[in-house]
Amino acid sequence: MKNIIFIAPPAAGKGTISEYLIKNLNYTHLSTGDLLRKVAKQDNENGKKIRSLMKEGKFIPDEIILPLFKDELLTLKDKPFILDGMPRTLKQAKYLDNLFQEIDLNNYIVLSLNVDKEILKERIIGRRICPDCGSSYNIYFEGLKPKDNEHCDNCGSSLIQREDDNLEAFQVRYQAYLEETEPLITFYKEKKVLQEIDGTKQPLEIQNDVDKLLRNQND
Repeated sequence: MKNIIFIAPPAAGKGTISEYLIKNLNYTHLSTGDLLRKVAKQDNENGKKIRSLMKEGKFIPDEIILPLFKDELLTLKDKPFILDGMPRTLKQAKYLDNLFQEIDLNNYIVLSLNVDKEILKERIIGRRICPDCGSSYNIYFEGLKPKDNEHCDNCGSSLIQREDDNLEAFQVRYQAYLEETEPLITFYKEKKVLQEIDGTKQPLEIQNDVDKLLRNQND
């Protein structure tokens, strides 16, 4: 089974695709966002610094994220994995190349998700999360709206908006993506491991596209 690296702007749908792959194809999900949010809850210097940077929508410095990421990756051993949020820059991509060589790992593909900026913006600022059961909603998209904009359909808890799900943070994150992450598309095209996915389709259509792509890669 091919390991997967995602390259995508904020709110392109990496998490939704990852959930499908984890549930149906037994992938392990390594999300730098989840990792950083976990560390951000800790009452130490790293936690405080990460909380502040995330609130402003800024990327986390490599000297913080790379050691955390390496430790997490090494715990996966031979399980097929999804990397979500790493690499974000050419420096990180080269670091990842060296790490893969160090652990003798070359069985991977890179999935690039393409979504228009305006759609991404609505996905970000309209996202609502249930803090109790983890259900996710969006107040702007039919089929994703809660029955009311305040409470979870499943457990009735009050919905929350993440601190970094605001317009200002989105603009910062999207511009950073254009400047720092989008160049990775060319980097991985040259390595002949890049596959592009239309992220504007309905989730089931995207799942079918990813299934077909992985079957072709594994044949």
